[in-house]
Amino acid sequence: MKPVFVYGVMFLIMLSGCDRSPKSGHGFRLPDGDINRGQVVFVKFECNRCHSVGAIEQLTSASPESSVSVKLGGKVTAIQTYGQLVTSIVNPSHRLVGRYPKEQVSTADGESLMRNYNDEMTVTQLINLVAFLQSNYELRPYQGPRDHLY
Repeated sequence: MKPVFVYGVMFLIMLSGCDRSPKSGHGFRLPDGDINRGQVVFVKFECNRCHSVGAIEQLTSASPESSVSVKLGGKVTAIQTYGQLVTSIVNPSHRLVGRYPKEQVSTADGESLMRNYNDEMTVTQLINLVAFLQSNYELRPYQGPRDHLY
């Protein structure tokens, strides 16, 4: 009797993850972008002032506040989804990068240091930028432990 109850609870928890409330992102998808144009957008908006990606040279700044170098792309064990990349651009304070000291990537009140581009960047530029960023990620298969426990 207990396993049936446990499986039932697990099913209900999984089902609750299929939220289709008015704020759900279900069904949201922008058109495919152009990688080359996205690279132009990356440089035009000076994203390389604080981010390094692929072969694009990191800009250096005279101001010490801009000394952050947040690496994007490369070989990773989990690819950033389309939605995560869009969210990171239009709402950079949504989730701050945990692998950097908080004072390097946020203000004293926890807001991201990343400039808000929502009133400057067109939707087409956003689409192309996301296509460019996604093209720079390479999935590295998980190797797992080399020692066998059995």
